[in-house]
Amino acid sequence: MDGYRSGFACFVGRPNAGKSTLTNALVGTKVAITSSKPQTTRHTIRGIVHREDGQLVLVDTPGLHRPRTLLGQRLNDLVRETWSEVDVVGFCVPADQKVGPGDRFIAAELEKVAKRTPVFGIVTKTDLVSQQQVAEQLLALQAVMGFAELIPVSAVDGYQVDTLAELLVGKLPEGPPLYPDGELTDEPEQTLVAELIREAALEGVRDELPHSIAVVVEEMLPREGRDDLVDIHANVFVERPSQKAIILGHRGERLKQVGINSRRQIEKLLGTRVYLDLHIKIAKDWQRDPKQLRRLGF
Repeated sequence: MDGYRSGFACFVGRPNAGKSTLTNALVGTKVAITSSKPQTTRHTIRGIVHREDGQLVLVDTPGLHRPRTLLGQRLNDLVRETWSEVDVVGFCVPADQKVGPGDRFIAAELEKVAKRTPVFGIVTKTDLVSQQQVAEQLLALQAVMGFAELIPVSAVDGYQVDTLAELLVGKLPEGPPLYPDGELTDEPEQTLVAELIREAALEGVRDELPHSIAVVVEEMLPREGRDDLVDIHANVFVERPSQKAIILGHRGERLKQVGINSRRQIEKLLGTRVYLDLHIKIAKDWQRDPKQLRRLGF
């Protein structure tokens, strides 16, 4: 294992900067939920990249933002805790959005860790803009802070994804693999299943709803007498009756679609057929209630 490197990297950035999509592209499969709605990542999902020269464990973090709720504050604390413990940090800024005050706020925070941890500047979503705009964005990002590396990537068309993996691995300490070969995440299956249901529930909902949705898998067991079917019982929590009506849809049609879409992804994840039983419950103002946050896993 001469010269083999292994360690942890995390991606940080404003909400919706392409961090989860980039994590999935590097791992080669879906381990983090992706949504066009900002602030949809709630757990730091670990994705594992296996290479001949090393093993890169990616920690996906929620978007850093100015918090308006106790949940928001806890998510921000989680981000800072994560980047203080990894070997290299990737700061993601989308190519199609101007570098703004939110990015500068994160960069100022990162300056504190950059003395001991290499920080990469990563321009994401380069497939959405011209080469000229990518070049301008790289210059704009360079002006924000001094980076160990500056690299443009596209998780959608794979542009420079391998190069980024190579650069990240190069910054890891030498050492043996941390996880067995073939393992792609250390998240419990139940957490991933809950995230896939939440991703399906987020599709097409109005802006105020995403942050009010939480999913808890109450039970996940193989069907008795059958080795080709898993029964999953899950609750989708919202904060108000009006939100329950949105998720449910006309005559329950929307919830049915959430079940169909998430079951497809869950079956792919588990490699088996799934019976999915979904219920919507109201947990009033859970984002602001410490007791309820604990119960919902935050």
